[in-house]
Amino acid sequence: MTVHALLPLLPAPDVLLARCRALALLDSILDQEAPAHTFLSGWRGGVDLACMENGSGDQYAVVFDPAGVFLYGFDHECDATPWRESPRAHWPGLLEGLPSSLAHYAAAPEFDFDGFFDATVCVWREKDAEAWDCGPVEFAADESDGADWLFELLADGSADAYVGFAEDYFERAIDRDAVAAIMARAPLSRRTVTSLSSTADFEAVAAQARTLGYAIQGQPSLCPR
Repeated sequence: MTVHALLPLLPAPDVLLARCRALALLDSILDQEAPAHTFLSGWRGGVDLACMENGSGDQYAVVFDPAGVFLYGFDHECDATPWRESPRAHWPGLLEGLPSSLAHYAAAPEFDFDGFFDATVCVWREKDAEAWDCGPVEFAADESDGADWLFELLADGSADAYVGFAEDYFERAIDRDAVAAIMARAPLSRRTVTSLSSTADFEAVAAQARTLGYAIQGQPSLCPR
């Protein structure tokens, strides 16, 4: 699967936002020191940022801006890697058509690596747009851009998909019911947190959960933005 197959699988921006928040909370419970998924509420004024880094050089970022959503990914081993030639170059058409309201994120210093925006997948959706869009990239049948696995959890959104990922990444059994509760945005309980990690600090987890718009069981709820 390339970006063209990914586009119809991505959910609406509000659903994508909820999934990004859930992945970040789940990862932080399972490994507070080295989560794969993170979420920064208020990364910039009125802008949120979701990120994934797998520790092997692959990553993605999703920017939630009032003007729309900007999403990019980098698979360092795929055919579309900018490192396929020197000097580095994007896959033809990767950023073509990126609207001006979101284009500045491709030049954001946070996404710069050694003077270059390393990306193999780029997707966007302006405010009020009815569908996701990408540049006119073309791939042969045996070429890839990493979209098939980089965004699998965001496109799927199920507890089973996350459990499959987490059991492989964190190398331990994962409580599916606890994952499902967080994915469904149920009020966070001590039981849910303990089911995922017996060593997690519940108060620290609860504090993060509040910033992500989660209610805490037995405590006043905060409405998510």
